[in-house]
Amino acid sequence: MVVWIRKFLIGRSQRVRVKSHYSEEVRVTSGVPQGRVLGPLLFLVYVNDIWRNIEAKIRLFADDCIIYRRILNIEDIEKLQTVLDRLRVWVEGNEMKINPNKSKAISFTTAQVKNPINYSLADQRFLKLAVADIWISLHEVI
Repeated sequence: MVVWIRKFLIGRSQRVRVKSHYSEEVRVTSGVPQGRVLGPLLFLVYVNDIWRNIEAKIRLFADDCIIYRRILNIEDIEKLQTVLDRLRVWVEGNEMKINPNKSKAISFTTAQVKNPINYSLADQRFLKLAVADIWISLHEVI
């Protein structure tokens, strides 16, 4: 299986077409061919250990990741920031990048928050989205 996947990834080239003009071919030395069934599976295998050393719940979908935990006190705030710090170490160790423009922090609360919490990842502060007073009635959803 490993040999088959290796052959799938190694020795590829690509070129660009603009109207009827083609660029020179160049070797592709990293990444997974897009539009292939195997691509998402290989990505999930690659990020499969992201949950280690993280004291929060984590959900993966394709190349998106959601990390969340219940915040009841200052210690929980600090733990979530520690999770983000550990995520940064994992990302750097796996030679990946996080797009700070696509990363958001969101709070769901019924309380009035005077001083919103500011989380950061690799010295980048998250855009803060505040949502208050969320009420969902199950019989309305079903």
